[in-house]
Amino acid sequence: MLQSLYIATSIKNVNLSMYKINRYLLISCLILAITTGCSEKKASPTKPAEKKVEEEVKKPKASASNRKGKLVYKQYCVICHGGDGKLAISNATDLTTSTVELEERIDQITNGKGLMTPYKDILSEEQIRSVAEYLAELRQ
Repeated sequence: MLQSLYIATSIKNVNLSMYKINRYLLISCLILAITTGCSEKKASPTKPAEKKVEEEVKKPKASASNRKGKLVYKQYCVICHGGDGKLAISNATDLTTSTVELEERIDQITNGKGLMTPYKDILSEEQIRSVAEYLAELRQ
């Protein structure tokens, strides 16, 4: 009798545990669905092929300096400015709206400004110039 009572209690505990696991799985799936965006996507007014051609025409070909600048930007600048230049962490400037000229950008990267780290001891002059030139692409 005692043994059958123990087995019944164990089965009840297993069922309760499975219920909790199923509930947590359901909640996790709902959270995942909400955070990944279950919203409707709006249709593009142009055909995908036309849109791709338009983008290629609008974007100038990147020079070797701009490719180097992009690599330096991704390694050092993305943290505060974001991949598209709009992130602005710690009051970092939105680089897409910046009107700073090339020489001033070079000076700011070299010597820092506000909370920005001076990169004169971290990057070479060539790297600083290339990333400063690359920043012009973020404004386009």
